[in-house]
Amino acid sequence: MKSSVFARLSFMMLLEYFIWGAWYVTMATYMSEFLKSTGTDIGDAYSALALATMISPFFIGMVADRFFAAQNILGVFHIIGGVLLYLATQVDSNSGFYWVILVYSLLYMPTIALTNSIAFAQMTDPGKQFPWIRVFGTVGWILAGVIISATGIEKTPSTFQLAAGASILLGVVSFILPNTPPKGKAADTSASGALGASAFVLFKDKPYLIFFIAAVLVCIPLSFYYSGANLFLNEVGLQDAAGKMTLGQVSEGLFILAIPFLFNRIGVKNMLILGMTAWLLRYVCFAYGNVGDNMWMLYAGIVLHGICYDFFFVTGYMYTEKKAGEKIKNAAQGLFTFATYGLGMYFGTKFSGSVIDRYTVDGVKNWTSIWWVPAFVAVGVLVYFLLFFKEKRDIKQAA
Repeated sequence: MKSSVFARLSFMMLLEYFIWGAWYVTMATYMSEFLKSTGTDIGDAYSALALATMISPFFIGMVADRFFAAQNILGVFHIIGGVLLYLATQVDSNSGFYWVILVYSLLYMPTIALTNSIAFAQMTDPGKQFPWIRVFGTVGWILAGVIISATGIEKTPSTFQLAAGASILLGVVSFILPNTPPKGKAADTSASGALGASAFVLFKDKPYLIFFIAAVLVCIPLSFYYSGANLFLNEVGLQDAAGKMTLGQVSEGLFILAIPFLFNRIGVKNMLILGMTAWLLRYVCFAYGNVGDNMWMLYAGIVLHGICYDFFFVTGYMYTEKKAGEKIKNAAQGLFTFATYGLGMYFGTKFSGSVIDRYTVDGVKNWTSIWWVPAFVAVGVLVYFLLFFKEKRDIKQAA
């Protein structure tokens, strides 16, 4: 791969995740400050992205891949998306905000698959080259948090405006990215193909079915973190919370390096158990952390993100690929994403919003009680997994 192509693809990934990190992390805080939103309102807004995750594969698989060059769709979606992110700061009602975020999410979520397609199309050795390009996405997310904290805009509409500017910039840059032509008739334009229905055969394998159910359920604790952590940290008085939350992405980047080694050394079951245990520990830390003597617990809850995410979801993607085999691995990964970041996160965000409202009295949130809910869910999923998951050390292909 030419250095100029590598540079453009890396910049594309940096901006792609910079945009997401700039508005998504602080959205609950913005809604609470400016829209006086309830927990249900916040849960609804976060569910918009999950809903878009379920819908976007159908658009990409049935329309975009067949008729349009990927870089051109990426450019158009990000330019329109930038306008919508700015408009989100101009509405003064929760219902209006929700619809703007929903439409924006429907445009943004397909761009994740598009950036991956553009990058893979230029690679001669994806296994070695893609991680070096994708890592710039993590850098972009971290950079967004650092800039937000350094400029003091965490509790202002400027977080959305920062994301809007980056989105328009990526939209313009997209038109000079390497050409990734449409697949035409070669694209799978069926609804079942977009959903990954060919991977349903994996459910005949009992260990994978047990894992798949656990993965959907773990999205409940995951949704509490995404929709509630920044609001919680700001309310308990942690300064520059968005910047400090980037320690979670640093942790994610470090722990992901250990996954290939541990996957073969301790086995998939033990890695998944470690991931689920980390969710429990994280929410215990948040339940009793404060900006006084227990400040360390707030930091521990943030840093545990690397184990929470990598040891369950990244490991889960690897386990899914080993179970699926070469023939249906793409469909299996698509189905896993649909079920977790789509279905699981949709119901998880709705549930987290209702829990926040349940433990809010006269505008004051009982965060200790709130955080114990996802902790108990994590315990339940862990017990279920320990009792029923019987995968052998040497994973056998299911399909």
